[in-house]
Amino acid sequence: MSYVTRLDYTQFLLVSQVNYTLTYFADHRPGFSHDAVRRYLQEEKLSARLLWEQVDDQVKRSEGAYLAFDDVVLDHNGSPKIEMARRQWSGNAHSVIQGIGVVTCVYVVPELDEYWLIDYRIYDPGRDGKGKLDHVRDMLDNALFDKRLPCRGVLVDSWYAERKLMMHIERCGKVYYCPLKSNRQIEATPETPQGYQRVDSLTWTDEQQQAGQRVHLKDFPKGHTVTLFRLALSTQHTDFVVTNDKTQLTASGAQEACDWRWRIEQVHRELKQTTGIEGCQCRRFRSQRNHIACSMLVWAFLRRTATATQTSVYKIKFGLLDDYMFQQLRSPTLRMQLA
Repeated sequence: MSYVTRLDYTQFLLVSQVNYTLTYFADHRPGFSHDAVRRYLQEEKLSARLLWEQVDDQVKRSEGAYLAFDDVVLDHNGSPKIEMARRQWSGNAHSVIQGIGVVTCVYVVPELDEYWLIDYRIYDPGRDGKGKLDHVRDMLDNALFDKRLPCRGVLVDSWYAERKLMMHIERCGKVYYCPLKSNRQIEATPETPQGYQRVDSLTWTDEQQQAGQRVHLKDFPKGHTVTLFRLALSTQHTDFVVTNDKTQLTASGAQEACDWRWRIEQVHRELKQTTGIEGCQCRRFRSQRNHIACSMLVWAFLRRTATATQTSVYKIKFGLLDDYMFQQLRSPTLRMQLA
C-alpha cells in the first residue's frame, strides 16, 4: 500500500469539486486506503511557513503596499466534536456558529492591483493562549522583520481597531486605516472640545466631510490624535475610519485606501469555494491544521495559475469539469428519459 504525500493530498483538494472527505479521496485513488489518508493528516506537521515558501518568489515587493489582516470562520456547525472548533461569531453567517477561526494576512500592491496570501494563524486559544489580536501582531512583525516586506501601512476592520495594536503599528513606522464601531468613544480636538461621545453622534461641517477632523480616541495617550473620516458608502451605511496618515487630506483618498482591504475578503471567499478548506471532517486538531495548510497551498497555486493565464481562480477550478460536460452532453452515461 502506498504512502500518502503532501503532493497527493493537495492534488486531491485541487481537482475535487464538492466532496473533500478522506473516504472520497480513498475511493477515487487506487492504492490509498482511508486509514492511509487519515494517518497522513495525523502525522504530518505542516505550518504557515510552507505557504510563504510557495509564494515568496511570486510576491512583487512595493513600498506602497498594504498588509491587510482579517479573520475567517470555517463553518463546522454540523461537527461539534472537532477539537479546534469553538462557538464564535461569523460575519458570513451573521451569527455565532461552531467553527475554526483562521486569521490571515494578505499583501496588497495597489499600483499593480495584485495581492498574495502570505501568512495565517489558527485561532486556538485553548492550546496557545493567543487571541486574534496577538496573531495579527505576530504576523505583522514577521512580515516586517523576518520576511522584510516593504509596505506603507496596515488595513484592518473595526474589530482590530484596538489601542495596543494601533500603537504598535505606529511604533513600526507604518500608517493604518481602521474603521470604528459606531459606539466608539472619541473626543473632538482641539477646536471643539465636548468631552467623549459616540463617534456616530459627531457633527460635521461641509469642510470636515471632505477633509476629515482630528480626534482623540478614548484610552489613547494624552495628546494623541488621529484623523477621522466619515465615509457614506450608501444611504443606509456609513463608515467612520481613523488613520494616522498625515498625508491623507481627503475622504475620497481614505475611501480608496480602505477599499483595498476587500481583497482579503475575496481571498476568504475563494478559499471556501475552491479548496475545500471547510470540508475536512477529521476530529483531531493536527489533522485539521494540516488540512487547512494544504488548502492554503492549493489556493496559492490556483491564484498563481489564474494570474499567469489572465483568468479567475473560479475559471481554473471549475473549468476542470468542461471536458466531462462536453463528453456527457455528447454521449451521456445516464440518459434522461421523459414520460
